[in-house]
Amino acid sequence: MNTDDAFLKINRRRLLGLATGAGLVSLLPRQVLPGGMDVPGSAIAGQSALRGQVRYPEKTGMILITDRPPQLETPLHFFRQDLTPNSAYFVRWHLSGYPIEVDARTFRLRLDGLVDKPHLFTLEELVKDFDPVTLVAMNQCSGNARSLFSPQSPGSQWQFGATCNAQWTGMRLKDLLARVGVKSGAVEVAFSGLDEWPMRGLPKVVKSLKFDHAADGDVMIAYAMNGEPLPMLNSLPLRLVVPGWYAMYWIKSLAHIEVLKKPLSNIWMDEAYPIPDNPEINEEPGNLSKKTVPINRFATHSIFVRPEPEEQLLLNHPVILEGLANDGGDDIARVEVSMVNGRTWVDARLDPEIGRFSWRHWRYVWIPLEKGRYAFKVRATNRAGEGQPVTQWNRGGFARRMIQSTSGMVV
Repeated sequence: MNTDDAFLKINRRRLLGLATGAGLVSLLPRQVLPGGMDVPGSAIAGQSALRGQVRYPEKTGMILITDRPPQLETPLHFFRQDLTPNSAYFVRWHLSGYPIEVDARTFRLRLDGLVDKPHLFTLEELVKDFDPVTLVAMNQCSGNARSLFSPQSPGSQWQFGATCNAQWTGMRLKDLLARVGVKSGAVEVAFSGLDEWPMRGLPKVVKSLKFDHAADGDVMIAYAMNGEPLPMLNSLPLRLVVPGWYAMYWIKSLAHIEVLKKPLSNIWMDEAYPIPDNPEINEEPGNLSKKTVPINRFATHSIFVRPEPEEQLLLNHPVILEGLANDGGDDIARVEVSMVNGRTWVDARLDPEIGRFSWRHWRYVWIPLEKGRYAFKVRATNRAGEGQPVTQWNRGGFARRMIQSTSGMVV
């Protein structure tokens, strides 16, 4: 679906105006205290693995995972909406040298490598000279829900808030590649952003996609998110969008694209984010898989957003069980819920699809007839027949796909 001219004019003004007029954007966090008060971020500087809420510029109250670099989790209640507000969209940077200002007058997106006409694209060229496309797509950190694995895996201890859904507007990557002319022999396309390590000589974050994937028409370069310029913490001015794949490939503040004649080999491709090479993405703590592959396509998964854990529910009153299901783009075919800890299952109702790469809301109305504590479970199946296992573990705490549970007390 293409955006119309009026939207593009408004969006372009906002995008260029924000980039040129904002100047230096301070990203000092502010911690939210009881009663709605804030305190300067210096009061929490240096702390990590916190689960209090903080406010960064352009953001609402977010759950703090780490502050150097910022990792901010989206509170669960925002997932009751189809699209996650920009102000609540989760934040995950790898390098502490993340950009805090962008000047649209000097910014360039470099596209080179195995091409006929290497080019430095201005932001204005990208917005004006390419056919705009709009896509609704879910993004998800590879370690989303890592804190729920047992035994615990190392890394950022996310619950379910390292995922969000947004409407992205930009241009197809294949259109940029066509503009510069790709030479024969191209095998991959590599991507990197403006973020840097604080010390020289350390490896920059660079990821790659197979050339056929990069040029399939789904991969895009976004300059707008939910109809607005990207927030600074979510990749202003550009972001690579790789629908159906984990966020490690969605390079933030995209600044360089290189067409390669051989596969990329670096720490981010060869060592970071390995998953067991089996459909279950599963291994045992005492018997690790000998063969791993880089994390890639989303696994089929589902979660509850209501009731929240240990929420009190009223006897003989309708309770709306509600949640999300997602996969890598085949589409969710069925969601089942259980109110009796998986002993029996019933079909939930799926909301209309809003995009093959979007998450899908599901709902089920249940009337509790007895008081007590209830253990709820949910499982999804996609149209390719991929479901969810009862148990799962892997060394990195990646690609969680096991059946999800929550609980509630009927009073």
